[in-house]
Amino acid sequence: MKSIPTPRVKSPLENQRRSLRQQMRRARRALTPAQQRSASYNLLCQVRHQLWFLKARHVALYLPNDGEIDPSLLIELCWKMKKQVYLPVLHPIRHNRLWFLPYTPNTRMCKNRFRILEPKLQYHPRRPGWAMDLVMLPLVAFDAAGNRMGMGGGFYDRTFSYKCAEKGIKGARLIGLAHDFQRVGELPVQPWDVPLFGIVTDRAAYLCHR
Repeated sequence: MKSIPTPRVKSPLENQRRSLRQQMRRARRALTPAQQRSASYNLLCQVRHQLWFLKARHVALYLPNDGEIDPSLLIELCWKMKKQVYLPVLHPIRHNRLWFLPYTPNTRMCKNRFRILEPKLQYHPRRPGWAMDLVMLPLVAFDAAGNRMGMGGGFYDRTFSYKCAEKGIKGARLIGLAHDFQRVGELPVQPWDVPLFGIVTDRAAYLCHR
């Protein structure tokens, strides 16, 4: 007679992270289009004069989803400044990791398995994450220490896992982008959570200089 597997009991930390993730995602999705446009413009104002932004030539950003703060104005500014813009693409072989492909107004796009638009692989040369100067990535929640909570898939954490061992010194500089209300007092973190150089919101820049 086959034994019935015992379901895994989630730890208090896992339940805490799950509850916080749900809360923040609801708050993001509740924003009106006008509030999102205002947040996008204010984010641009916070980023555009930062030295780490001005110096970067190869810049990875993202297309907003699920109420994430919209970096479209930042993407347009990068194009005007002749920076090379990249978008994350799901790695076709390595599980839950990302490649980065060039993104221009003429880039051919397709939807990935999460129904998110990304550049078509066959049309563009791919670039690994460590070869970026700057990666501005979305998040669900953050704290002032630079800890980030993502959507739970671990794509960025796996892609930039080398930063955990090297304490974030080498490779791409990682900056989280968020609405300011996504800040929490102290975020429960795991050993594999990749540290950020800082987080920029529609109201402030929280730089950790790691």
